[in-house]
Amino acid sequence: MKELAEVRTLRVNRYVIVDDEPCKIMSISTSKPGKHGEAKARIEAVGIFDGQKRSIVHPVKHKVHVPMIDKRTAQVLALMGANVQLMDLETYETFEMPVPDEFKGQLEPGKEVQYLQAMGKRKITRA
Repeated sequence: MKELAEVRTLRVNRYVIVDDEPCKIMSISTSKPGKHGEAKARIEAVGIFDGQKRSIVHPVKHKVHVPMIDKRTAQVLALMGANVQLMDLETYETFEMPVPDEFKGQLEPGKEVQYLQAMGKRKITRA
């Protein structure tokens, strides 16, 4: 899910969609309007799921897509090699996902983790 927002309403540490990838905004710089133009904003962002840096430049009145980020809690059910099986503590939905490198060795059955869900993708954020 995503919604529209004007560029001037965006803030650092919030989210924006760049190249169909939800990204966290790292910095926003605006330029003064020219004689016949309008002020432009340059947004530097990092992809939530792929870690890639991206930047976009738009007029401040331009509308951009903002992802609906869902922060949820899940319980570790089982470790299966490089994957982990989780159960959402609200919906009781079970799903599998790869274990991020920074959490290898920290996950064990019965432990709770926090994860982000956006645009059909999931990522563990805290173990």
